[in-house]
Amino acid sequence: MNKEDKYKNLLKIIEYTIKVNKNIRYLTLMCEIVNLYKETFENMHWVGFYLEDSDKKLLYLGPYIGNDACEEIPFSRGVCGKAYSDKKTQLVDDVHSLPYHIACSSTTNSEIVVPVMEGDHCLAVFDIDSDNHASFDTIDQEYTEKICKILADQHSVFSQLKFQ
Repeated sequence: MNKEDKYKNLLKIIEYTIKVNKNIRYLTLMCEIVNLYKETFENMHWVGFYLEDSDKKLLYLGPYIGNDACEEIPFSRGVCGKAYSDKKTQLVDDVHSLPYHIACSSTTNSEIVVPVMEGDHCLAVFDIDSDNHASFDTIDQEYTEKICKILADQHSVFSQLKFQ
């Protein structure tokens, strides 16, 4: 199965999970997404989310799989901070070429970070690291952005539910 087919399969699984679990919680869905990515793609050594703390002006560690995680990242630092601040996907072939890169893991060589956007508001960033250089491309970007859109939509739906 090629990369695009793997992503299409991932999308189907995520959409099915939401359909079957109509009230799936936002963080639970994040955990599911992290697990699916790690199981599906062997080149990803760290997969996880950083969530917004607007009061402290930082991103804090959310659901993830991998070693060597930064617990907090200021909005102004790192690839995750740039994705959050710019509200744009960061696709980095060589993290060592960036003066603002934060080395949470000494083995990371490439990275993709996708903001989870609810309207104009960035809720979180989805961070994926690889030990290989140039490990991510426009296919990763396209499908990861779609998955982050689904996650943001689910956040919106869930926040409107009233639980007794």
